[in-house]
Amino acid sequence: MTLYFVLKYLHVIGASVLLGTGAGIAFFMLVAHLQGRPAVVAGVARIVVIADFVFTTTAVAFQPVTGVALAWNVGYSLWDGWIFTSILLYLLTGAFWLPVVWMQMRMRDLATLAADKGEPLPPAYHRLFWSWFAFGFPAFAAVLAIFWLMIARPDFSLW
Repeated sequence: MTLYFVLKYLHVIGASVLLGTGAGIAFFMLVAHLQGRPAVVAGVARIVVIADFVFTTTAVAFQPVTGVALAWNVGYSLWDGWIFTSILLYLLTGAFWLPVVWMQMRMRDLATLAADKGEPLPPAYHRLFWSWFAFGFPAFAAVLAIFWLMIARPDFSLW
C-alpha cells in the first residue's frame, strides 16, 4: 500500500469521525434536552463531554497532519483555493467547537446540580443550551462545505 493511500485513508477516517461524532453529539444532546429531565441531561452531557475529548479532539489533532501530508504527497499547494478555503473553514469550525465543549461541560454541571437538588433545569442551563444549539449550525455547515471541497476539488484562486 502506498503512502498516498494510507494518508488518504487516515484523512477520510478523521473527517468521518469529526462529522459523525458531531452529528451524534448534537442528536443526543437535543433529545436529552427535549426530555427536560435534569438527570437525563446530566447523564447524556457527561457521555458527550467524554466523546468530545476522546474522539473529536483526537480527530481535530490528526486531521491537519494527515491533510498537509496528503497535499504534499500529491503535490498540491496549501495555497490552492479549495485547500486554503478548507483550512479557513476548519479554523472557523474550531472557533465554534471550542466554546461548545465548555458549554457542554457547564450544561453537564448545571444539570447534575439540578438533578441532585431535585430541581428543574435552571435558566442558565437553557441560555447555554440555546447558545450551544446556535453554535452548531455554522460549525456543521463548515464541515459539510469542507467535505464538498475535498470531494469536488474545484479549481479556483482566492487572489
